Amino acid sequence: MPRLLADITPLRESPAYLRLWVGNGLSSIGTQLTVVAVSLQVYDLTGSTLAVGMLGLVALIPLVFSGLYGGSIADAHDRRTVALLSSTALWLVTIAIALQAWLQLEATWILYALVAVQSAAAGVNGSARSAIVPRLVRLELLPAANALSMIVMGLGTTLGPLLAGILVANVGYGWTYTVDVLTFTASLWALFKLPPLPPLPIHGGDGTIRRAGLTSVLEGFRFLGSRHNVRMTFLVDMCAMVFALPRALLPAIGAVWLGGGEQTAGLLLAAIAAGSFLAALLSGPLGQVRRQGLAVIWSITLWGAAIVALGGTVLAAGHRDDAGTSPWLVGAVAALVVAGVADSISSVFRSTILQSATPDHLRGRLQGIFVVVVTGGPRLGDAFAGTVGQWRGEGWAAVIGGALCIAAVWGLAAWQRGFVRYDARHPEP
Repeated sequence: MPRLLADITPLRESPAYLRLWVGNGLSSIGTQLTVVAVSLQVYDLTGSTLAVGMLGLVALIPLVFSGLYGGSIADAHDRRTVALLSSTALWLVTIAIALQAWLQLEATWILYALVAVQSAAAGVNGSARSAIVPRLVRLELLPAANALSMIVMGLGTTLGPLLAGILVANVGYGWTYTVDVLTFTASLWALFKLPPLPPLPIHGGDGTIRRAGLTSVLEGFRFLGSRHNVRMTFLVDMCAMVFALPRALLPAIGAVWLGGGEQTAGLLLAAIAAGSFLAALLSGPLGQVRRQGLAVIWSITLWGAAIVALGGTVLAAGHRDDAGTSPWLVGAVAALVVAGVADSISSVFRSTILQSATPDHLRGRLQGIFVVVVTGGPRLGDAFAGTVGQWRGEGWAAVIGGALCIAAVWGLAAWQRGFVRYDARHPEP
């Protein structure tokens, strides 16, 4: 049994990583709670799945610019300072989201504007945070550290959506957002307690640290363009997130198809997170996997198949004409638990490949691109799912998206066979 459980060596060896891990765990609950609550509030105000999906496009443009530029900032300045300042900005935006609910402004455009600002701050913050981890733990412990990060993310994304549905239904949006304001304080504390993390000199260079800016960003893209294994970690994730992310479909699935409204939507999102948490908790064997690229391909295939199964349960349930929940809800939850398991395994190996194959002086910029992909991809996925859901219905949107995901990831595997052969013992970018 101990061999199955997650390796906690990074927590024992690095007190700084331990504090960051605890802070991230507490804040992730509140963050996911707000993400779900904003989607539910937009649906309440508009009654439109398309309007929920548009949250993704509203956040995408600021995320792209801030993620890319934030990566160059993280490589040029102390990463602790960059993460702390951007986290403070996120905390202030969360306060503003709570205020609009308490003041009952009920304006969709205000939510869109706040989500855009929040996305800009998150782009910088994510680039700096992700680039910090390889400085806190040994390189061979990165798979274990990434699995531990998935545990707290899974815990947050399990409890956050579940609490969002319960809190919104019982105490309203104001108190729901306020919980996020309080939990985010833990993240600020963890970052404040980190040691200084100034840029390291480039190996073999003249000791000069490149300044943040367009030239620095382009240098990161040139590295990415010439390293097919690193590039594939981004491309395969886009297949999963753009085509097969069901998040924007869930408010309507709860309200129209499976019954239960907000609480069902929260339960379905929590099911994905529960699967991620379970896979991360039992991640001990992942440290022994050498063919990490092949593991990513099969994990994303399983994700796509699970989303197809979700669509099948929705189609089988049909429209709800009463206030009860459909018995097909059990099948939908099971499909999304499997999807969460697949997503967690894929995330652990994609992060490990990226961190292992990228030199430290470029990690901020590559993590910036990673943030754009893993956060921007779901935003595009929301727009895709919302559009197809409005056109063909939510069940068919899930089936079509999952099938496209599987076809796309195996097309990429056939194109970049070196990624399928990637060996963790000899990491090649």
